[in-house]
Amino acid sequence: MAKSYLITGGAGFIGLTFTKLMLKETDARITVLDKLTYASHPEEIDILKENSRFRFVKGDISIQEDIDRAFDQTYDGVIHFAAESHVDRSISQAEPFITTNVMGTYRLAEAVLQGKAKKLIHISTDEVYGDLEPDDPAFTETTPLSPNNPYSASKASSDLLVLSYVKTHKLPAIITRCSNNYGPYQHSEKMIPTIIRHAKQGLPVPLYGDGLQIRDWLFAEDHCRAIKLILEKGTDGEVYNIGGGNERTNKELASIIMKHLGCEELFAHVEDRKGHDRRYAINASKLKNELGWRQEVPFEDGIARTIRWYTNNDR
Repeated sequence: MAKSYLITGGAGFIGLTFTKLMLKETDARITVLDKLTYASHPEEIDILKENSRFRFVKGDISIQEDIDRAFDQTYDGVIHFAAESHVDRSISQAEPFITTNVMGTYRLAEAVLQGKAKKLIHISTDEVYGDLEPDDPAFTETTPLSPNNPYSASKASSDLLVLSYVKTHKLPAIITRCSNNYGPYQHSEKMIPTIIRHAKQGLPVPLYGDGLQIRDWLFAEDHCRAIKLILEKGTDGEVYNIGGGNERTNKELASIIMKHLGCEELFAHVEDRKGHDRRYAINASKLKNELGWRQEVPFEDGIARTIRWYTNNDR
């Protein structure tokens, strides 16, 4: 019998990418629960509704009535992407991040604990680890959590909540922590879409501070293939890091994109973000060694595909 999965946040950037991957590469029945925020893609959801193995439930994971509507059946797994994720927004208004990321995760954990799903895959972020000095080794799964902004603090809180349910209740749950994602469907407020948009318009690309903050970039499809593998073969109670192994300064990243577009390098250095983490880097050796995951999309290919998508979709 075909398996059935609930994907929270499946109308957003990474959740939508994962939903499409599952519909393409498995025969599973997919339910997406999403409240269709500003960062979602309702037009893509409308297309997916034509697939008989797909259904959509509009709802908020922090509202119990919406959770109850989505859990009208027992799922083989819940893949939990739904989150408020923009750091700048969390600095100016933290409450939505606490409500969605913490309370929403609590309600999903309770639903799984009540037997409404056989497994929970909780999608987290490398930002829960804090930041690194230039010569520090990359984050591993045992790196202490040390979040530095309200967004990462809310994600670290939800991670700890899930782990407490694993320890206390033997909840069948796995946590994944990924590096910065890029690819089609990312909202225009994020860094790479912003660089592309400004470069295409001949405008200076805004960079926080000196622009030398370092991020580890992972193509969203590779991230989603890792999650699919973890869903199928991962061990309950474990944490798996998913990293791109592609460290770039923000300024270097902008230069690469402008070169692809054939644009002159123009930068506008703006006031740095409060509490701005300097460097992230993920060690994904556990995932590679234990489950055999490998990236399929080299950074240069992924960036070229991303630029083409934003150009073709006028984003």
